[in-house]
Amino acid sequence: MDLDVFVSAHRAEWDRLDALLRRRRRLNGAEADELVALYQRAATHLSLVRSSAPDPQLTGRLSQLVARARSAVTGTRRSSWRDVTRFLTQGFPAAVYRSRHWWVPTALVSTAIAVLLGWWIGAHPEVQSTIAAPAELRSLTRPGGEYETYYSSHPAASFAAQVWTNNAQAAAMCLVLGIFLGIPVLWILLQNMLNLGVGIGLMSSAGRLDTFLGLILPHGLLELTAVFVAAGTGLRLGWTLIDPGPRSRRTALAEEGRAALGMAIGLALVLFVSGAIEGFVTPSGLPTWARIGIGIAAELAFLTYVYVLGGRAARSGATGDVEEAERSATLPAAA
Repeated sequence: MDLDVFVSAHRAEWDRLDALLRRRRRLNGAEADELVALYQRAATHLSLVRSSAPDPQLTGRLSQLVARARSAVTGTRRSSWRDVTRFLTQGFPAAVYRSRHWWVPTALVSTAIAVLLGWWIGAHPEVQSTIAAPAELRSLTRPGGEYETYYSSHPAASFAAQVWTNNAQAAAMCLVLGIFLGIPVLWILLQNMLNLGVGIGLMSSAGRLDTFLGLILPHGLLELTAVFVAAGTGLRLGWTLIDPGPRSRRTALAEEGRAALGMAIGLALVLFVSGAIEGFVTPSGLPTWARIGIGIAAELAFLTYVYVLGGRAARSGATGDVEEAERSATLPAAA
């Protein structure tokens, strides 16, 4: 595309749009219709310049012009409790539901790896000796040992806050680092499954696997699900970089990235619940069956939330992305 010819052909339209935007008086009906038409043309021009002849100065001018026109056409929009409700009932569950083909396999494979690692460590004393000295292993696994006292070593409120912060950071890293082809996400998953596998192996070798599961399951079901969702979403984001589908790579990454950002906020809320369970329920004096029951109930509530509410929202068109009026103007892509 000849940029000089393009600018000469459309400069008058841009100047007219700028003049309408600078009007201090209220536009009449004909001027308002003209403003909308010119805004749509300018948005198309911006997409053409970005894709065919990216010029920083022209792109900057058109971006500013289109943003001002969008604000004038759609009006100033303020966030409200309605946005929060829409996010919690549509955006977040729909985004998790749409990512299920990534995070469900991630959960199954990761859990299988943790179980196999646990079996391998528990069945081979020589492997256990490479983890720690025998005295240290006994200190970890004995009744009243470190595996048990870990959950009651700090006041419940501060412990829950610490757990929530650590898990939220891990989930955010999975979501953000997915852009690097998902490789850092696989490393984070491996570290988590390695820690879980070591606990399973050491406690099973000491004949106390039931105690370990009674401590892990109340909060671990929901906590690990949130981590798996974050990891699956990060892997999906990385794959989008490789295969954006019918969308342009920039558009695909923008859409999936915005959905991932919203998912980070939603998962922080989920991890807050699991952190509260870990801080207040796991170390409590409740019977083991009651503590595990609370963990199972929390997990089932989340899955129901995703598959029922999220499935309904996804089928109605929700994706977890921002509202269409708030997105950058783009040209349609051929299928």
